[in-house]
Amino acid sequence: MNRPFFRMAVVLGLITAVGPFAIDMYLPALPSIGGALGASAGAVQMSLMVFFITLGLCQLVYGPLADMYGRKPPIYVGMVLFVIGSIGCALAPNVEVLIGFRVLQAIGACAGMVVPRAIVRDLHTGPEAARLMSLLMLVMSVSPILAPLAGSAMIAASSWRGVFWAVAGAGVLALVLSVVQLEETRHAEHRATSSWSGALKGYRTLLLDRSFMGLTFAGAFGISTFFVYLANSSFILIDHFGLSPTAYSLFFGLNAVSFFGAAQLNGWLAERIGMKTVTGVAATGLAISTLALLAITASGVERLDVMAVFLFVAYGFLGIVVPTTGVLAMDRHGEIAGTASALMGALQMVTGAVVMAVVGVFADGTPPPMIAGIAGCGVLSFAVTQLTLRREARLASVPAE
Repeated sequence: MNRPFFRMAVVLGLITAVGPFAIDMYLPALPSIGGALGASAGAVQMSLMVFFITLGLCQLVYGPLADMYGRKPPIYVGMVLFVIGSIGCALAPNVEVLIGFRVLQAIGACAGMVVPRAIVRDLHTGPEAARLMSLLMLVMSVSPILAPLAGSAMIAASSWRGVFWAVAGAGVLALVLSVVQLEETRHAEHRATSSWSGALKGYRTLLLDRSFMGLTFAGAFGISTFFVYLANSSFILIDHFGLSPTAYSLFFGLNAVSFFGAAQLNGWLAERIGMKTVTGVAATGLAISTLALLAITASGVERLDVMAVFLFVAYGFLGIVVPTTGVLAMDRHGEIAGTASALMGALQMVTGAVVMAVVGVFADGTPPPMIAGIAGCGVLSFAVTQLTLRREARLASVPAE
């Protein structure tokens, strides 16, 4: 593998990881934040939910900006806003102020979610894009594997506020990397043809593209299985099963290892059996493993080791579903890659937030509601994937007139 390819993956991965880092590092702190600020579990979870909603909706703005002004300026603005929001969270006197600054934090982190996907599409398509996306996700794996552990250590050494100071530092690092290491991949002649009216036309084109929308929602329901876990796991594992914040972080990291480890197979599998076949098989595996866990839980078995095994398998399949559906969805939209990346991210984040809210209505601090939500999303991801791929296969089999 050539060094520029790997260097680009590292830089883009670290910039993209800023948003997940702001989520993963403070997950072990959710129960203690509620206690320190005198807030209910629902209010504390709201700080997570608004982050996802804001992260989703703001992508609709960053995507066109990245097409019109280039890839780097939106990252600069985003990282500055992210750092300011993180400092505000660290100083928040109550949960309402915390939620407000989480919104600002998400507005900034959003740039790091949209622009790197557009850069991948600027540089590569097909298996090469899948390989770069998988490498990018491997770098991102630092966040869910190490961030909860770092958050636990920070809580033990100081308090939950130290978590947000550390997150602010991550934002500064991402800003420096984007200035020093990132190259502009949106050339001037392409920027000149981009505008807000063009972006609106692009969104209309994408919304009417059944293949793009199907693959986007296949990925959205897939990643929602993880969003449900994010929102509920700390309360279930720490309060229900009695794990310490550090033990919870290790448990959380196990699933991240499965997700990002499996993602590294994407380029290799796509070259050998085809991207669409890989996506279909992985979506099937995700549905089967989550349904099996739901069936076992519904039978009255609520064991942490059983849940760990099935989630490990399920999130391995998810590590294949998410990047492959993303690459397939964007493959035909290179000219509006920023806009396509923005709409995809917005739909996926908002879907995740809606799913978290629905599951939250039934959440009672025990595993069944969380596992039911995970299984439901796994089945929906499978159904949408199969419908979309079969439709594409039928269209491909029709001879051109």
